[in-house]
Amino acid sequence: MTRTATITSKGQLTLPVDIRRALNLSAGDQVACEQNGNEIRLIPKRKAGRFAKYRGTVDFGIQGGRQGIIRYIRDLRDGK
Repeated sequence: MTRTATITSKGQLTLPVDIRRALNLSAGDQVACEQNGNEIRLIPKRKAGRFAKYRGTVDFGIQGGRQGIIRYIRDLRDGK
């Protein structure tokens, strides 16, 4: 998809609506600009979920990683 946009005197660029929709971008979202020769790629920067900063911070004392947790849950279900 190729679209044309105009840069303002302040260096701002408005992305056409069909590009914003295709990339699922809205006001306040950020994009990374990657230059390769004369080409520029815009890459949407996805926000982490609300709880991403807490990932891996809780220790339940279950050893063995994912498989250990699965064994623990199966034991709970079996009443052991």
